[in-house]
Amino acid sequence: MSAVLAPQPPKPIVFHRKQTASASALATRLATEIRGDVLFDAASRGRYSTDASIYQITPTGVVVPRDQADVLCALDVARDLGAAVLSRGAGTSQCGQTVGEALIIDNSRWLCNVIDFDPQACTVTVEPGIVLDHLNAWLKPHGLWFPVDVSTSAQCTIGGMAGNNSCGSRSIEYGNMVHNVLGIDAILPDGTQAYFGSLNAPVSGSRMQGILDQLKQIATRERGELAERIPKVLRRVAGYNLDLFDCQNPRAYTDDGVANLSHLLVGSEGTLAYSRQITLKLSPLPVHKTLGVVNFQSFYQAMDSAQHIVKLNPTAVELVDRTMIELALENPAFRPVIEKALIGKPAAILLVEFAGEEQSGLIKKLDELDTLLSDHGLPNCVVKMPEANAQKALWDVRKAGLNIMMSMRGDGKPVSFVEDCAVPLENLAEYTNRLTEVFHRYGTEGTWYAHASVGTLHVRPILDMRRDGAQKMRAIAEETAALVREYKGALSGEHGDGLCRGEWVAWQYGPRIHQAFAEIKNLFDPDNRFSPNKMIHPPRMDDRSNFRFAPGYGVANISTALDWSSWNVLRDPLTGVETAPGTGVDPSNGLASAIEMCNNNGHCRKFDAGTMCPSYRITKDEQHVTRGRANTLRLALSGQLGSDGLASLEVKETLDLCVSCKGCKRDCPTGVDMAKMKIEARAAWGAKHGTSLREKLVAYMPRYAGAAGHVGGVLHALEQTPVLGAAVKKMLGFAAERSLPVFRPSFLKAIQKSAQSNTSTGASSAVKEVLLFVDTFNNHIDVENAQAAQQVLEAAGYTVHFNTVPNERPLCCGRTFLSAGLVKQAKQEARRALDALTPFVKRGVPIVGLEPSCLLTMRDEFLQYGWGEEAKALSESALLFEEFLVREHKANRLSLSLSAIDTDTVMLHGHCHQKAFDALTPVQTVLSWIPGVTVSTIESSCCGMAGSFGYEAEHHDASLAMAELALLPAVRKRKPNSVVVADGTSCRHQIHDGAQTEAIHTARLLAQALKS
Repeated sequence: MSAVLAPQPPKPIVFHRKQTASASALATRLATEIRGDVLFDAASRGRYSTDASIYQITPTGVVVPRDQADVLCALDVARDLGAAVLSRGAGTSQCGQTVGEALIIDNSRWLCNVIDFDPQACTVTVEPGIVLDHLNAWLKPHGLWFPVDVSTSAQCTIGGMAGNNSCGSRSIEYGNMVHNVLGIDAILPDGTQAYFGSLNAPVSGSRMQGILDQLKQIATRERGELAERIPKVLRRVAGYNLDLFDCQNPRAYTDDGVANLSHLLVGSEGTLAYSRQITLKLSPLPVHKTLGVVNFQSFYQAMDSAQHIVKLNPTAVELVDRTMIELALENPAFRPVIEKALIGKPAAILLVEFAGEEQSGLIKKLDELDTLLSDHGLPNCVVKMPEANAQKALWDVRKAGLNIMMSMRGDGKPVSFVEDCAVPLENLAEYTNRLTEVFHRYGTEGTWYAHASVGTLHVRPILDMRRDGAQKMRAIAEETAALVREYKGALSGEHGDGLCRGEWVAWQYGPRIHQAFAEIKNLFDPDNRFSPNKMIHPPRMDDRSNFRFAPGYGVANISTALDWSSWNVLRDPLTGVETAPGTGVDPSNGLASAIEMCNNNGHCRKFDAGTMCPSYRITKDEQHVTRGRANTLRLALSGQLGSDGLASLEVKETLDLCVSCKGCKRDCPTGVDMAKMKIEARAAWGAKHGTSLREKLVAYMPRYAGAAGHVGGVLHALEQTPVLGAAVKKMLGFAAERSLPVFRPSFLKAIQKSAQSNTSTGASSAVKEVLLFVDTFNNHIDVENAQAAQQVLEAAGYTVHFNTVPNERPLCCGRTFLSAGLVKQAKQEARRALDALTPFVKRGVPIVGLEPSCLLTMRDEFLQYGWGEEAKALSESALLFEEFLVREHKANRLSLSLSAIDTDTVMLHGHCHQKAFDALTPVQTVLSWIPGVTVSTIESSCCGMAGSFGYEAEHHDASLAMAELALLPAVRKRKPNSVVVADGTSCRHQIHDGAQTEAIHTARLLAQALKS
């Protein structure tokens, strides 16, 4: 064909969006016409200005629709006023797809329903906001699942997955999102509602027929260019799937040889239409799985072996490199899991999974894997994991890979921009080797993990995006692109284009195909209102004005109440060595650095049995999740919410439902400790606005509890008087439905009178000693717990000392002051405790506590007061009651005889801080020592009481809602003769109020079981 007759692309298309009405006009109409949330305040817009990428763009506003009618109305209003629209799910996109100057429609809160299900046809139709794990939990009883199992499955939505054309760990077996979508019910920018499905079905309406005809013309015209330019790899998700019309092409995404128009919307990142319902193809759940963990002494060996391992037909081959291994070993939740998978100190491991109908055949597959590696000179390098629980635990570590990588301290972080390039497997080892050389040329190192099975490795060079990161990012991207082209791979293999790789679409496919993409965008959205400037006419990836750390970004130089200096570190990207800031370095404020550890991946939005995040679980509101709070704090510290900083109303409101459970301290892989950050915020608020009477009543409890104990009966009687009690509670701001704690005479005062305590010098000739730290709650309210603990310890042969000081009130940890932000007073209490306990610590006497939140303050906040080795020594000696017993038992020092009790079943509810510090297992162990007892742990998040939180009138309903998620229903369903155990004072009170059941401390149950 001559050049004159060859198909020619049309002239370039330039988009001109109509003038947008003011944000106030848009907000006014939306607030009037829809039922859902309309959020145009600065803090809400700030929380939606970021996703899991490096970008930040403040949206025009946010709509959280309650139903499909709200969506239609919001789209109509936006169209009438010429406003841009951006659809959003969990906001986990890594390339900036879900940020932009537009009206954001958040589908994740209410648009999460299953619309239709056909188990025989293996199909399901869902709304875009449904979370992948929730869908698979719904499908599991039917023996089916949706197999595009991305690592963010606990929080990502099906709509977001369709928008990005997500892939997942098992794509070698099940394909990408585009291979598993059967139809999409969509709304076009002009308001047209249409179903995108198989082209065998008739097309309804002239608008859709016109679109289909023009799409066919474009595809026919560019067939040769598509065949030449599109990479021949499974993982390529850049641009629009225009090649779907060529069903002779093996890249077509159909089972029946008929093109499916919905596949054009898959991967379009919301630029063409709003997907209101999505029909998915399901797969049968695998009956059995086995996992082989292959340990390699060099990274190159791991990459070279992948091409051979896939010949065994595994369902997944996933990489974990040495950096990720070391970071996982530093995380208390991941350490015991990853240790079981290691042989020595490997440079990398590959997780190789097999699935099938018969377990025996899969065991043979592991043997074949072992033989294969031996044949390639790598004998004895496979750890075999046939057990389901062990496999799940290790997969959970792999799924947390991104967050684990982002847990590096310091301003340098692994940055996503070339992290999912795909190359043919036979080139993988050479490609990774050469790319590492590129990183080294720019003075950095890359972190590697993920999909070795399909040649798509998530690699993130460590860059400081505050300083020279943008320049290095551009240079590395250009060299990486050249490598990818040399190996005939795809620059965008999984995570899409967005702001990060949009400009590379034209480079990847050439001007003709890119121009064809522009025609498609113009065909659907001539006014460029849906996700504008994504994929077509995008900004440069290194346009710093779109960065989270844009030019001029800085944090206020504030004086913090706690010591955050440990976060002010510098990290060498090549060696991984962390050091204190050097001369001439301008590190960010330590508190800001701790807050900025949040990478916005949204792991805190999960709803499984972990501890994080109870307030999000009951609200599903971005404001009340750890990520939303961290973003609000970051915006406040950097002056983006005004001049009040942490003392702003926006910060107070976003922390309002934070129950300081420390679930994020344990479950957040990047270590965001919102409970500790809340202390700073409360201190800042109190310094500017003062502390309320109610807050002071709670905070100063340790100082007046002794006096209250003498008149506790009178106070309780007055509180129980209907009119008077209700009036007092209302005046103080306590919930009328709650009965307040009853103060009793001090347990420790009675101990002092009986002269059983020796606390003046810590001197003793006893062989086995322990100091029982009786906190304010167990000293003045739940006295039986202290009595029982003393009885158990003495029965075990220990001389028991107590936290009493002659002529002074008992020692206190200061926890109640911290909850009110009164850090000065908390430090005063902590200093008293440290001074009195240090002689015991130096003598090796363990400090044992009963109340988790109090004792664990010594292992946590005491270390933030700037007291160095002295506080560290106490933290290492401080143990919860059950931790101490287990330690002594392992050391063969515990002599404790227990007999059967009146029950054979114990239901255990763990205090949030026990879970956060991995201190619940010892409780389970100790309870199992009682003969004939079966311990059942309630899988629950926070009980919702959280100190004074559940007593506060404005929080009463939220408190009970948290408890009703799992705890209270489980207690109500208990066996008639079972005993409920809860070590936390607040937990026991919540169980009493919510389920009319008495829960007891472990010490009391052990005391019952003591043999005479």
